[in-house]
Amino acid sequence: MALSLYDLGVPTFLQTVSAVGSFLDRTTSHCAEMGTDPDDFVEARLFEDMAPFHFQIEALTHHAVWGLEAVRTGVFAPPALRGAISFAELRAMVAEAEAALKALTPEDFEGCSSKELVLQIGPRRLRFTAETYLLSFALPNFHFHAVTAYDILRSRGVPLGKRDYEGQLRTRP
Repeated sequence: MALSLYDLGVPTFLQTVSAVGSFLDRTTSHCAEMGTDPDDFVEARLFEDMAPFHFQIEALTHHAVWGLEAVRTGVFAPPALRGAISFAELRAMVAEAEAALKALTPEDFEGCSSKELVLQIGPRRLRFTAETYLLSFALPNFHFHAVTAYDILRSRGVPLGKRDYEGQLRTRP
């Protein structure tokens, strides 16, 4: 059985976006128990030269939702980054991404196979097919930002484990 672009992208993005939403909820609960403010995480970084938590959340939603839109249209055109917004707004952004992913259907990706996509990143001009863009750019970048967000929370004491990051596995019945 051949995998479609829908099969390669949507369930994979959805699994991790849902997991991110769950560990953001766990962070809110943890902060309530500890008497701390989840907004303290918004500017948190693993290292000084790495982007802050809010960027990680925005980037992972952009690579999921707008990455799939790029597969469909041939253009990666996410909205401008919002910057430092509240933790609650970041959680809402993840919920919006989850809803957008759930609204996609296999029919949305019909005819997209092998579609050309050109991505301009600074001076680099990268040419992809829909498949190579999804598998070698969108998914790796998405997972990088998701795991970095997880690591920021974990490094600051939020009680998360590997299963929190994995989310709902797509096992056979």
